[in-house]
Amino acid sequence: MSKKNDIPFSTTIHVKDHCLCLHAQRAARALARRFDEALRPAGLTNGQFSLLMSLNRPEPPNMSSVASLLAMDRTTLTAALKPLEREGLVKASPDPNDKRSRRLVLTDAGRQKLKLALPLWTKAHDEIEKSLEPSDPNRLRADLLSLS
Repeated sequence: MSKKNDIPFSTTIHVKDHCLCLHAQRAARALARRFDEALRPAGLTNGQFSLLMSLNRPEPPNMSSVASLLAMDRTTLTAALKPLEREGLVKASPDPNDKRSRRLVLTDAGRQKLKLALPLWTKAHDEIEKSLEPSDPNRLRADLLSLS
């Protein structure tokens, strides 16, 4: 049987104050809430916006490349696509070069939704970047990218 105080409360405080993972998770949740609120008038969540934007390419991407870009597994991506497909914003079609794979097409309705959402995202993004001053948002982006 373990003792009730195997780990001192001071350790809990240390982890709370120093854990990079905890701080990144808290920041990610706060950013997600801000972008969800900003994108609400367009009828999108921040995740849906990112997914639609990831499809805005000259050629329709395959599932693997989108999953990689969004740091999602394919199962999570498939689940995230379902409501967008139901709304007619995205269409999945067989890859002509590999019938086992699917290509994701941003529909005209999806492009219109992005066109509506982009100014909302831009405004929220600019406000968040300004709130980071005098820090360097480019340094933050580079540091975050180095962890992925």
